Amino acid sequence: MADPSSYRPKPGQIPDSPGVYRFRDEHRRVIYVGKAKSLRQRLANYFQDLAGLHPRTRTMVTTAASVEWTVVSTEVEALQLEYSWIKEYDPRFNVKYRDDKSYPYLAVTMNEEFPRVQVMRGHKKKGVRYFGPYVHAWAIRDTVDLLLRVFPVRTCSAGVFKNASRTGRPCLLGYIGKCSAPCVGRVSAEEHRELAEDFCDFMTGRTGTYLRRLERQMTEAAEEMEYERAARLRDDIEALRKAMEKNAVVLADATDADLIAVAEDELEAAVQIFHVRGGRVRGQRGWVTDKVEEVTTGALVEHALQQLYGEESGDAVPKEVLVPALPEPVEPVQEWLTGRRGSQVSLRIPQRGDKRALMETVERNAQQALVLHKTKRASDLTTRSRALEEIADALELDSAPLRIECYDISHLQGDDVVASMVVFEDGLQRKGEYRRFQIKGFEGQDDVRSMHEVITRRFRRYLVEKERTGEWAEGTADEQAGGSDGDGDVGGGVSDGVSGGVGGGTNGTHPLTEEDGRPKRFAYPPQLVVVDGGQPQVAAAKRALDELGIDDIAVCGLAKRLEEVWLPDQDDPVVLPRTSEGLYLLQRVRDEAHRFAITYQRTKRAKRFRAGPLDDVPGLGETRKQALIKHFGSVKKLRSATIDEICEVQGIGRKTAETIAVTLAQAAPAAPAVNTATGEIMEEDHETGAPETAADAPGDPVTAGVSDERRGQEP
Repeated sequence: MADPSSYRPKPGQIPDSPGVYRFRDEHRRVIYVGKAKSLRQRLANYFQDLAGLHPRTRTMVTTAASVEWTVVSTEVEALQLEYSWIKEYDPRFNVKYRDDKSYPYLAVTMNEEFPRVQVMRGHKKKGVRYFGPYVHAWAIRDTVDLLLRVFPVRTCSAGVFKNASRTGRPCLLGYIGKCSAPCVGRVSAEEHRELAEDFCDFMTGRTGTYLRRLERQMTEAAEEMEYERAARLRDDIEALRKAMEKNAVVLADATDADLIAVAEDELEAAVQIFHVRGGRVRGQRGWVTDKVEEVTTGALVEHALQQLYGEESGDAVPKEVLVPALPEPVEPVQEWLTGRRGSQVSLRIPQRGDKRALMETVERNAQQALVLHKTKRASDLTTRSRALEEIADALELDSAPLRIECYDISHLQGDDVVASMVVFEDGLQRKGEYRRFQIKGFEGQDDVRSMHEVITRRFRRYLVEKERTGEWAEGTADEQAGGSDGDGDVGGGVSDGVSGGVGGGTNGTHPLTEEDGRPKRFAYPPQLVVVDGGQPQVAAAKRALDELGIDDIAVCGLAKRLEEVWLPDQDDPVVLPRTSEGLYLLQRVRDEAHRFAITYQRTKRAKRFRAGPLDDVPGLGETRKQALIKHFGSVKKLRSATIDEICEVQGIGRKTAETIAVTLAQAAPAAPAVNTATGEIMEEDHETGAPETAADAPGDPVTAGVSDERRGQEP
């Protein structure tokens, strides 16, 4: 490991001008390339105290053994030189987008005497017109099959073309009218090139003019009573329209634009690009990259633009490029794109309308691509086994942690404090064993104290039944599992007040299973407990286990900011390699616990905002609440009803009716809410009896997307 001070340039050596710099290691290999508006200011940032550097930057400067730079006159030149050097040296510490596939393009070889339409992958060739990229090659072939009826361009290989020329017999496509058969001289080279150019014009989006021309020719043929020719033109028009329907219009103004979206976490970023031509999505592609260096979203966008357009020119660079964040500074990048196209290019963030809606679609695709990338790595058996082994080695465990439980705390400024427990077995989710907790021991915001309470409650239950049966079994009913979290994930709820087979083994079943053979809730202890957080949360979890006398369960924490793994009683974290499968698995476990906790917390918050007087009636469930509101129309009318009138509601007995009347009488109606802007008195919500407020309005961020959960007590 090199000391950066050993190769730091002397004061005054670095010029205060735009340029590109290279860090080299001891073997003179280029490990990082960067550009700067001011080389002096940028390079000074690398030679500060190592403790103040981002861990990835710190690794880079300690790996390097020298730095050199090249001065340029403008920032645009710096951008171009940086791209060239990244392509030439492939530095290990630069952001490099990796594509898990070679996307197919529809290509027209205009550099040949008789242009050919075909599917092409890999590097682009000079003189070839490309359209796409497409996600699947079959999508190209379907489009070409429709268009060949109207534009019978050659599609055969060079060998087939030469053989047909030699024998004087065209291939099958020539006989059925899907090739103009230039191989046997049916059309001249000039006529065939015109067909290829018309094909390219149609693919670039200039469809309206061509369709109108065909319609005019069809009308003229019909007027001249050339009905066969008119019918053929009619079928050509229908084929073109079918080809156009394969790409729905997404931008009504026939825009040519590329939309770029980025989804990222601490270690990786996924980029998705939609290519829109003539208002229609003509292609889609995406990449995933490791975030080796500390990089912002704007910088990720800049790297994506370099990779997309670094070797493109002319119409291949669209008039508009829509991005989620602008590079800093944006002017050199925009000037560089304009130079590649040869005319003005607009680089901006869409704010509203169709373009903003389409950008949201691209962003969802980027998020899904990142999740799919991580899921693919985690779903493979060999990969999962390696991940568990890496975790065991890093944490110095005796064996691979086949069962991992992860806990996370969620709240909103100290209100509605909840916790989640998610379970992964053999590296896979066990959603049926997810659990949720309400923090009961105190009020307010204290993540460390909350973590101590949750771990204590979960493992106290385990110990009680272990002592009772001599086996791992379920404990008392003071810990109650939750229901679904409103996202469709199962929480494994049980009926109110019932522990579900307490004292396992007494009814003839196995101590670890219910009568139907399912594993009991909280029956199995994990080999590893993961908490979302750093040293304080890890210490709280370890203290809870120590107080319960449990010493055979490992504990660690994963801090989100730098993805560091913290162990109890250690001052320094364990830093797993960024490519480690073990780190990916810990990330997935942590992120799932966070998602499960925050969804539950939002659900509770939404319910609290919609609470009404009927919620205070003991034993009154949702079905009978709805029946009462449907019968009387509002809580206000229900409050004024007699007991006999309440008994008329189906499912409401006299005792329940008396309880409802007493509860509503004790809960005196609050003073009517008044709209201070208009002076209008706000009516009660007919369903809950609560005043209608902004939080109850459709689309409010507090309640939007939250579905009712299956009711039941929480732990």
